[in-house]
Amino acid sequence: MHEDHRKRLRKKFMIAPDIMEDHELLELLLTYSIPRKDTNALAHDLLKRFGSISGIFDSSFDALKSINGVGDATALFLKVISSMIRGYSEDKYKPKRKTLNAEEVAQILFNKFVCRSSEECIALALFNPKRKLIFCDVVSKGSVGSVNLYSRDLLKLVLNFDTKYAVIAHNHPSGLALPSNEDLATTTMIKNLLRTVGVTLLDHVIVSSDDYVCLSQSKLGKKYL
Repeated sequence: MHEDHRKRLRKKFMIAPDIMEDHELLELLLTYSIPRKDTNALAHDLLKRFGSISGIFDSSFDALKSINGVGDATALFLKVISSMIRGYSEDKYKPKRKTLNAEEVAQILFNKFVCRSSEECIALALFNPKRKLIFCDVVSKGSVGSVNLYSRDLLKLVLNFDTKYAVIAHNHPSGLALPSNEDLATTTMIKNLLRTVGVTLLDHVIVSSDDYVCLSQSKLGKKYL
C-alpha cells in the first residue's frame, strides 16, 4: 500500500511538481531516508513543529531529532539537503565582476547564512589591496558578542592573506536584521582590532532569515565603522 502511494507521489512530481503541497514534497523526500515506513504523518509533524519547509531546513540536528520518528539518519539526511541548498544559493549568485560594491558583498555573505537560521554564526570576507574578494566564509559559530573569544584566530586568519580590507557579517536567527547596541559596540572593537594589522573594516552586515542590513549604508552604522 505504501509503495503504491509513493509511486503516485513520484508520478505527480514528475508531471507537475509545482502543484504539490509542501507536505507531499516533504513526504516524498523522506521516503529516500525512510524507505519502509509511511512518511505522511512524519511530514505533517515536521511542518507543524517548524512551521514551513524553510523552518525544517533551518533547524538544528538536535531539534530535528526531537521529533518522534526522526533518527540520526533522517536528521543527517535533512541537514545534508540544507547544506546543498546553501551551496546552490552561493553558486547561483556569483558576481561577474571581481571588484564588488557593498550590495554585492552583502548578498554573498547573506547566502552564507542560508539554512543556518537556528544558530548564530559570524562570517568574514577579505579583500586584497585592489579590493578583489580573496576569502569569504563562516569563521565562527556563536553570538557576535563572543567575538573577543576568538580575536586571536581572527587575526591569524587575516594575516594568512594579502588582506587590506574586510567585511564581517553575523545573523540574528530569530529576529530582525537590525543592529543591537552590542552589535555596534562589537563593530568598533573589530575595527580597532583589524587596524592593528593594517586592515580596514569596510562594513558589518546584519542578516536575518530573509533580509540584511549593511551598517555602511545606515546613518547610525557609519558612526561605528
